[in-house]
Amino acid sequence: MSKAKFSGIIPTHKAVVAILGGGRGTRLWPLTEQRSKPAVPLGGKYRLIDIPISNCINSRLNKIFVLTQFNSASLNRHVNFTYKFDYFTKGFVEILAAEQREDCDVWFQGTADAIRRSFRHFTPYKPEYMIILSGDQLYKMDYRKLLRFHIESEADCTVSCVACNREDAKEFGLMNLDDNFSIVDFAEKPKEDNILDKFKATDEVKTKFGLDKSKESYLASMGIYIFNTDKLLEMLSDESRSDFGKHIIPDSVKNGLSVKGYVFNDYWEDIGTIKAFFNANLMMAQKMPPFDIYNPEAPIYTNPRYLPSTKVYSCRIGTSLIADGCIMEKADLDNCVIGQRSVINEGVTLKEVVMMGSDEHERLEDLEKNEERGIPSIGIGANSVIERCIIDKGARIGKNVKIINRNNSTEEEHQDWAIREGIVIIKKGVIIPDDTVI
Repeated sequence: MSKAKFSGIIPTHKAVVAILGGGRGTRLWPLTEQRSKPAVPLGGKYRLIDIPISNCINSRLNKIFVLTQFNSASLNRHVNFTYKFDYFTKGFVEILAAEQREDCDVWFQGTADAIRRSFRHFTPYKPEYMIILSGDQLYKMDYRKLLRFHIESEADCTVSCVACNREDAKEFGLMNLDDNFSIVDFAEKPKEDNILDKFKATDEVKTKFGLDKSKESYLASMGIYIFNTDKLLEMLSDESRSDFGKHIIPDSVKNGLSVKGYVFNDYWEDIGTIKAFFNANLMMAQKMPPFDIYNPEAPIYTNPRYLPSTKVYSCRIGTSLIADGCIMEKADLDNCVIGQRSVINEGVTLKEVVMMGSDEHERLEDLEKNEERGIPSIGIGANSVIERCIIDKGARIGKNVKIINRNNSTEEEHQDWAIREGIVIIKKGVIIPDDTVI
């Protein structure tokens, strides 16, 4: 397949997007115990998958596949209910779950293997460009600018990159660029100091690519790629190349393909750990957050649930983000993200809490049955105190509960809750009885 000459009009209709749903999401466990990583709730009303899909829609890219293989039921429901294009376009968002076939009886072996084994679903659309994205990152990008850069630089492959510090650099693919933005060296997640030193950005590099001169910087791969389809197929023909960062990108550089780096100078966060997820949510509640959910030119799309407005009775609310359908009475909130249909009762104190809410409102008869059974209703019971905590969907927290990490633990494991990086996570749908102290 030959690359068409660039006419100045960005050919989004010639591109197909594949969003990688990630592996088991072990670093986000227990949030991924019952759902795939892209289905994890975010910012009170969204899910992680809404970020790359919204970026695509805002970039006029409308042929989108989401590849997943673990706990995909809730992700399937969300995508099917949310993303419906009209009959007069050829757009779609389609889930591709890992398949076992006669010629292959194992699951996806890596990011590149997922693309290789799904390629037969892309072929009918005759894409000239394959855009490959990650499903667990928080950022806003106009992919048309990335595609324009790819075409104008006559690249076979373009890797989007962002500046990071030395500690974070160990968890990403690192690259060195020449004056023409070509990747001349690439290393995946280097831990050794002598290798890291090779990728430290010089003042000249910082100036050229618009990086902050006052900070030690490395150019890290964002896991966002554009390939000319013919070149991608060539690289995927070797089945030993199972991963983009470990095999496809470094091998493309070594084999003399034109591999370019596109420097992204805006907010980007890899939501790969509980701490990163927790901080990213709380950041969205800030007065002027670096990730702006209020920009009308680049909205974030999600499932329209047609919920009533939130009701607040005599509460003190500090810096917080509160979604629709919540009921709060005489509560004290400071630096919180409160998800849809959350119920917070009288006398509750929340500080640095990400509460994911509930999938349903309980009716009056449900509340009466809960009392008869001696279990808390969905939400947070009266006079509870919760600090530095993530409360997953549908949790039932009783009265006078204290969730304060009383032992200052960094890591703990329990049936109904866990502690990760000092943050308490209340698991989805569990019951925390009255007077419990965690």
